[in-house]
Amino acid sequence: MPSSSVSSWDEPEGLAARGTLIVLAGRGEHGGVYERFGRRLGYDAYRVRALGDPAADPAVLEQAAKLLADESLPGPKVLVGSDTGARYALQLAAEQTAGIDALILAGLPTGAWTAGSWEEEAAARTACPTHQGRLTNDPEFRRGAIDNAPELPEPRLDLVRVPVLALHGRDDTISPLDRALNVYDGHPNVHTVTFVDGRHDVLNDALHRTVAATVVLFLERLRLSPELPAIAEELT
Repeated sequence: MPSSSVSSWDEPEGLAARGTLIVLAGRGEHGGVYERFGRRLGYDAYRVRALGDPAADPAVLEQAAKLLADESLPGPKVLVGSDTGARYALQLAAEQTAGIDALILAGLPTGAWTAGSWEEEAAARTACPTHQGRLTNDPEFRRGAIDNAPELPEPRLDLVRVPVLALHGRDDTISPLDRALNVYDGHPNVHTVTFVDGRHDVLNDALHRTVAATVVLFLERLRLSPELPAIAEELT
């Protein structure tokens, strides 16, 4: 699957779409890697458009801008970035690219990482055996790309004017949690959620159902207001 292709999932027939998510994939990935995430969000009546890795194909950013400007896609429109895709999503938001109503950043990369084998890479990416198998048997997935440290845009959160949901695994060895938290620290528009035993590919990790539920709650709050009013409270 070429990195320039778009993988799409829509709301079930008969339901009104509640918004659109545009996913920027990470190193080695293509949009189809996010099929499980796209289908799950689609069931909740959100449209999902998953693109390739902007670090490998700069045309992906042009595609994202076109999708954000596409009036046939319902709002709110949320730009989702995984791994290096998160840095590029931040870049588009910092540049005030039209059409972005919010950001979701998953596994924000913060430095270099090297794996000694495919087994080590797969285990660092995800604890989900289903997703490990998906990557292992995917001819379009590029093994070893996670070892590359391409020149990435600076995470200029100070220039971002939309709500940000940051998702990060607590056991992420590719981008350790403490380094990611240092990037997010001091930015009041960032809501950070960490996942116990979570690894780097947090959208496709063993807790993917919990991650998807966290995303849906964020989206439902966003639909009410950019101030993200509370719609569920736990009483103790």
